[in-house]
Amino acid sequence: MIRKYIAERRSWLLLLAVVHLLPLFIASIDVSIPLMPILYMTLLSSMVCIVFLVARYYKETKFIKQLEAWDHTCGPESLKEAGSPFERVVEESMSAQALHYKSEASGHLLLLEQEKDELTAWIHEVKTPLTAMRLVIDRLTEESAKSKLEYEWLRIHYLLDRQLHQRRIPFMENDLYVESAKLEPILFQEIKDLRSWCMQKRIGFDVSLQAEQVLTDAKWLGFILRQMLTNAVKYSESSDIKVRSYEENGHVVVEIQDQGRGISAKDLPRIFERGFTSTTMHQDSAATGMGLYLAQKAAGSLRIRMEAESTYGSGTTFRLLFPVANDFDVMMGM
Repeated sequence: MIRKYIAERRSWLLLLAVVHLLPLFIASIDVSIPLMPILYMTLLSSMVCIVFLVARYYKETKFIKQLEAWDHTCGPESLKEAGSPFERVVEESMSAQALHYKSEASGHLLLLEQEKDELTAWIHEVKTPLTAMRLVIDRLTEESAKSKLEYEWLRIHYLLDRQLHQRRIPFMENDLYVESAKLEPILFQEIKDLRSWCMQKRIGFDVSLQAEQVLTDAKWLGFILRQMLTNAVKYSESSDIKVRSYEENGHVVVEIQDQGRGISAKDLPRIFERGFTSTTMHQDSAATGMGLYLAQKAAGSLRIRMEAESTYGSGTTFRLLFPVANDFDVMMGM
């Protein structure tokens, strides 16, 4: 801070130095002017100036030090009252700017809330014709056409479902109901919904659930499993997907292992990033890069740790590590 103060007051300090050295210079070249009295006066005035500069340093840098230590998440009102007119100008400008940004942020938040509500309402409206389509598809007798229509219907259904959950995730904590839930009905329901797609790709499921109860929110767990299972089915062909659960160090672990194309080593650390698809299969237009990202976001709110292991060309294993009761006690402040 001292260096900054000297740099800020450099011109004034140079002026003081010139004012004090000028009489000494004149006395040194003019023999008619006694040097010692001038030197004595210069020494006294220099001491007075030094005391003055020290006092002004502490007074003038007080407000600047507050700005350096200021928590930017708080408003300018957290700063102490400015002392000088210039400091009051700075304080008033910051307060006006903060008020302007708050007003803009409130307006943007209101628009986002309106957009979210409108999109949510639209998704629910679209589900009505989707339900009607499901009834029409069930009445079809030609298996080939029925299978193709079921697959396309399932894609639309999952895209809408993902979009709906994407809008809900930022407010997920308001919708949580944590309980000891049975894993089997949640998992089997998700597998059942994928039945037509799996039949089309000749994919089966090998399920072994040694641990049957998990501490979680059943609805959001279904969403997480849905993203992982659809990801496994999407990149598999004519093979079984293994699903198993077990306990490890007091935590329930759920594994989903497929025999699909796998993930390259350079892509594996990025699979949970928003919008990331693949570098090895970058031309895959069906991938959105949102499923695993949303699944991890939801898992984080449920204190579930998501992990992935893969060898390119040999399949992928996703692992969910569920929390124990104490983890939720910490999260909810109980």
